[in-house]
Order: sequence, then structure tokens, then C-alpha cells
Amino acid sequence: MNQVTCLTLIKYSSLSTKIWGFGMMQFAHKHFTKVNGLEFYKLMGSGKGNGFNPWPDWSTYAVLTIWKNKAAADAFINEGDLFKKYTQKAENVCNIYMYNTKAHGLWTGRNPFRAATDIKLDTELICVITRATIKMSKLRKFWKYVPTSSKPLENNTDLIYTKGIGEVPIIQMATFSVWKNKEAINAFAYKSHEHTKAVKMTRDLKWYNEELFSRFRPFKMTGNWDGLESINLLLN
Repeated sequence: MNQVTCLTLIKYSSLSTKIWGFGMMQFAHKHFTKVNGLEFYKLMGSGKGNGFNPWPDWSTYAVLTIWKNKAAADAFINEGDLFKKYTQKAENVCNIYMYNTKAHGLWTGRNPFRAATDIKLDTELICVITRATIKMSKLRKFWKYVPTSSKPLENNTDLIYTKGIGEVPIIQMATFSVWKNKEAINAFAYKSHEHTKAVKMTRDLKWYNEELFSRFRPFKMTGNWDGLESINLLLN
């Protein structure tokens, strides 16, 4: 049975709920350690704008969960007490269910993803999650180059959605993006001058203590989210 990855995007509107959401970055850990079928999780905030910003967006958070199977994911999202707390406090909650197709690198010392087998879906959509822990000595150079490396994403018609997220502002960064198909992400990853230069600089300058790159096939979405309307229609 295939492992299922869920990315939950959460948006808070009032000051009190934003404070609650920030607090859950710490207090939710004790709840996640008790969830049946959960193999891995990460609690993350986001950056301002599209997220490629060192300054936090205090309204938007992300929860990454990896489940033994879809039944375990459904049980948490549909019936879990912790998830009910999130939905009660949030203005908006969106869940994207995904099957991993490949991943390389490490996330806190291990690669938590297992590639799914025998995937048969009606869409060609590809989701990508990348993450890295930036060396303290490389922070200045890394953030200085971010606007340049992100430039190919602007007005990219093959990119449906992207958001910068992360466990710790400035230091532990991740990105979530949705692309029309495999050809689209390959064109960005391997043919974009700015991106390929960033990859080379990463290797030459050794920016990261740890990094991971992963691809997924999304197969279900619950809730709504600005920028993901077309995904919702395609998957549901």
C-alpha cells in the first residue's frame, strides 16, 4: 500500500488566531507524536508574499504529514481532534494529498519519503517540495541570490502555484510548488540559467548543512486556497 503525503495550508485572519497559530508551532508537537499511522511530520511557517522572503507571513502556516496509507491520512483530517482545532481557529484550511515519485537528500537526518508504485491518475500535475538548512556562515550570500534564482518563476505559465515555507525563518527553508506536468518542472530545473547557476553555486560554495528535493503526483484536494483553484477542479 502506498505511502501518502499531505501538505496542509492554514490561514489565520485575526490577531488572536495568528497568535494561536504561532503557538501551535511549539505546542502541536505533543499531539502529533500520538497520531496513528503518522510516519513523519513538520510544522512550518511561511515567508511574506510568495514566501521567498526572510520575513515571516504571520497569517500563513503549513503542516507536512507523511502517512502509512490514505486511510490514516483521512482519519486524521476527517476525524482527528487536533485537525478540528486547526479548522476551528483558521479562516481557511486546504489539504493536498500526494503520492511521492522520487526524493533524494535528507530531512533532519533521513529521507522520509517512499516512492509510490502503480500510480494511475487522470492529471499530469507535479508537486515539488524542496528544503534545506542553510549554514550560518552562508546566510548572507544565499539570501542575496534568492531574487535572481526566483526570477524564472515570474510569469512562468507552466507554474500553477508556489509558496516559500520553512521550519525556522531565514535558516531552515522549504518551497512547495505545483507544475502543469513533468516537462514543465524539468524545463525550469535543468534549462533555466538562473536556477542551474544557483544549483552550481550551492555545490561550489556549500551553502547547506542538509537538503532534500522531492516530487509528487497530487490526487486529492480538500478545502480552497487562493492560487490553487484550478488544482481543485482538476483533482475533484
